[in-house]
Amino acid sequence: MKIGALREKFEGEARVALTPESAQRLNKLGYDCVVESGAGEAAGFSDDVYKEAGVEIAADEAALWAAADVIVAVRAPTLEQLDAAPDGKTLISFIWPAQNEELLAKLNEKKFSTLAMDMVPRISRAQKMDALSSMANIAGYRAVIEAGANFGRFFTGQVTAAGKVPPAKVLVVGAGVAGLAAIGASVSLGAITMAFDVRPEVAEQIESMGAEFVFLDFEESQTDGAETGGYAAPSSPEFREKQLEKFRELAPDVDIVITTALIPGRPAPKLWTEDMVQMMKPGSVIVDLAAEKGGNCDLTVMDEKIVSENGVTIVGYTDFPSKMATQSSTLYATNIRHMMDDLTPEKDGTPFVNMEDDVIRGALVTHDGEITFPPPPPKVKAIAAQKPKEKAPELTPEEKRAAEIAAFKKQTKSQVTLLAIGGAALLAVGLVAPASFMQHFIVFVLSVFIGFQVIWGVAHSLHTPLMAVTNAISSIIILGALMQIGSGSAIVIILAALSVFMAGINIFGGFMVTRRMLAMFQKS
Repeated sequence: MKIGALREKFEGEARVALTPESAQRLNKLGYDCVVESGAGEAAGFSDDVYKEAGVEIAADEAALWAAADVIVAVRAPTLEQLDAAPDGKTLISFIWPAQNEELLAKLNEKKFSTLAMDMVPRISRAQKMDALSSMANIAGYRAVIEAGANFGRFFTGQVTAAGKVPPAKVLVVGAGVAGLAAIGASVSLGAITMAFDVRPEVAEQIESMGAEFVFLDFEESQTDGAETGGYAAPSSPEFREKQLEKFRELAPDVDIVITTALIPGRPAPKLWTEDMVQMMKPGSVIVDLAAEKGGNCDLTVMDEKIVSENGVTIVGYTDFPSKMATQSSTLYATNIRHMMDDLTPEKDGTPFVNMEDDVIRGALVTHDGEITFPPPPPKVKAIAAQKPKEKAPELTPEEKRAAEIAAFKKQTKSQVTLLAIGGAALLAVGLVAPASFMQHFIVFVLSVFIGFQVIWGVAHSLHTPLMAVTNAISSIIILGALMQIGSGSAIVIILAALSVFMAGINIFGGFMVTRRMLAMFQKS
C-alpha cells in the first residue's frame, strides 16, 4: 500500500507531514511513499530530495488521492478537497473533531478511517506519537526567539567598558510543554526567568531548569490545579483574582511575558489584562501563544504584532511551528511514522485498526461508516499528578530544645558504648600481647584517631568532599614518608620515596579532576 502526503493549502502553512527520512522508515514497514509535487518546498525538502529517498512524486492533488491508500497531512483537508476525494481512504492529520462537526460528518460520509493527531491520548506509551507536544515544544522555543527579536536589549547581563547591562526579566505563564520549552530557552540565553502554573507539582521541574517558581498564597493552588490529560484545570473566581493580583505585582518589573495557558477545545483564559500592559515598561514584549483561541492577553490580535500606547509589543502569531518548518516537519513526520508503526504490527504494509489499542482507539474519530468520537476513557490512565509534600509542622522553642537534648543524649550514649567496647577489646589484647607490642599499638590507635579528626576537619569549599579527604590522607602519608627518608635502612628509604611519589600523584591528580569538575559548571 502507498502513503501519500498532501501539499498544505492553508495560507502560511509551511510544514509537511512526510519527510525523506520518515519515508525511508515507512518503507521498512512495507509501505511505498508518494508526495504531492512541491509539498516539502516551504520546509526545505525539494522534489529531488524526495526522489533520492525513493519517494514517488504525484503531479497534483488529484493524482495523489488516486495513488495513495493512506493520506497524511498537517491540517485536515477542506470540505471542497474532500468532495473531490475518492471514498474509503485512511486519513491521518490534525482534525480537532470537537470544533469541526461538519468536517467530521463529511469524513464519515466519505467512509474515511480518520485518525486525529490532536486526539492521541496523553499516556506514557503514546508520547512518541504526541504531535501536540512536539509542536508545543517548538512554539515555546520560537516564542523566546520572537521575543528576543522584538526586545531592545540583551537577555543576559553584561559588564562592558561602555557600561553595565542588566539581564532581562522573563515571566512564563503556564508550565506545560510550551512553557517548559520557553523556560529552557530563556534560561539558556541568560535571562532571569520566572514561571507560574496552577499545578504546584511542576514547581520542581521549573526550578530544576534554573527558573524561579512564582508561588501563590492560596489553598486551591495546592490542591485543585491539575486535571487529567496533562492540562491545568479551570480555576475558581477567587483563585483567579489572587492570580491577577500577583501578576499586577510582577508587571512593572518584568521585561518579557510569554503566555501559554490554553486547554484544547476551550477559550483561552484572560490572564494578562489591559491594566497590566499599561504597568509594563516601554520596550517590553508580550508573546501570546494562546492567540488562536482569543489570547491570554486582553490586547492580543490574532496573527498580528501590535504596539500598545505605552510602547509594549504584543505578538499574537499563531504559526510559530511554521516559522521553523524544517524542524517541525521532521518532528511531526516522526510522530506520523510512529503512528503507522502501531497501525502495522505485522510490518507488511497493511494498516490494521485495532479497536482494543488505547492509542489507536483514542485517536480514531471515524471508521467503517461510523463517527467514533468521542473515544472511551483509556484503560491505561495517565500518570496522576503527585501531591505536594506536606510541610513539617513548625516546632516551638521549647520543643526544639527538647529535640536537641534528646539528640545529644542519643549521640552521647552511642559514643560511650563505642568507647566501652573499644576499651574492653584493648584490655583483652593487653592480657595476651607483650608490653612492647602494646606500646606501639596504643600509639597507632592514637594516630588513627588524631588523623581522622584532622582529615575530616579539612574545609572542602573549593573541592568536592571526596577530593578534600583523599588529598588530606595523601598529605599525611607524605609527612610520614619524609620522616622515614632519613632512616639508615635502604628498604625503608625506597618505600618512603615510593610513598611520596604515589601520594604526590594522587594530590595533583585530585586537583586536576576537581578543576575539570568545576569547569563544567562555569559559563563559557
